[in-house]
Amino acid sequence: MTQLNLTGGARIGMANATWPFASLKVTNDRLDLNATIVGNLVFKPEDIISIEPYYMIPIIGQGIKINHRIPKYKEKVIFWTFKNPNEIIRQIKQTGFFDNSLTTERQTDSDIIAERQKQGGFPVKIPFAIGIVVIWNILFIMNFLNFASSGSEGFPLGNGAIGALGIVFLSCLLTLISNDFRRIVLKEGRELKDINRFLYFLMFISGVMLLSILSFPK
Repeated sequence: MTQLNLTGGARIGMANATWPFASLKVTNDRLDLNATIVGNLVFKPEDIISIEPYYMIPIIGQGIKINHRIPKYKEKVIFWTFKNPNEIIRQIKQTGFFDNSLTTERQTDSDIIAERQKQGGFPVKIPFAIGIVVIWNILFIMNFLNFASSGSEGFPLGNGAIGALGIVFLSCLLTLISNDFRRIVLKEGRELKDINRFLYFLMFISGVMLLSILSFPK
C-alpha cells in the first residue's frame, strides 16, 4: 500500500468534526488530517511520537489518537472511524510511514510543512474569523433589541438575522468562487479543498434559515 485515504470525523483539542467532515491521508513521508474548519494538520514521520487506538463508545466512538511533538497544534488529536482502529494503524504501517529505512527516499517538502505547522491547525485567518463572529453577534443583538423595543409579538427574527445569515452565505459563496476573496479568508499555503465541505454545509444551513425567515409570515 503506497497511500491510505479514509473519511471519518476528528477531534482537535476541544473541537469536534463529525463524519464525513474529516479525512485522513497517509503516504510514506506525510500524514494529513483535514477536519475542515476544525483544523488542517500535517505531519512528517519524525513529528509523530506514536499512534494508538482510542475508544469512547465501540464502533461509533472509536478511532486513532495521534501523539505528536508539534507545539502549535493542539495536544489532543483524534481521527474518528467506523473501522477497527488497530486495522487503521496496520494500514498506516503498510504505507511505510513508520519505516525509518525509507528516510533517504522520502521527498517531503520539509520547509512547506514546517511553515504550515507554525501557523497552527486553524486554516482561516484569525482577523477574518473574528470579524465574521463580531458582525454576526452585532446584527443578532440589534435584531433582538429592535424586536424588544417594538413590543411586537410573533416571530423574533427580522432584518438583523437576515443580514447575519446573508453575510455568512455570501462569504462562503465568495470563498468558493473568488481567488481574491479566498486570499483574504485562508492562511498562506492553505487551499479551498481544506474547507470546501464545511463551506457547502454552512451555505446549506444559512440558506435554509434565510428562506425560512423570509417566508415566515410577519
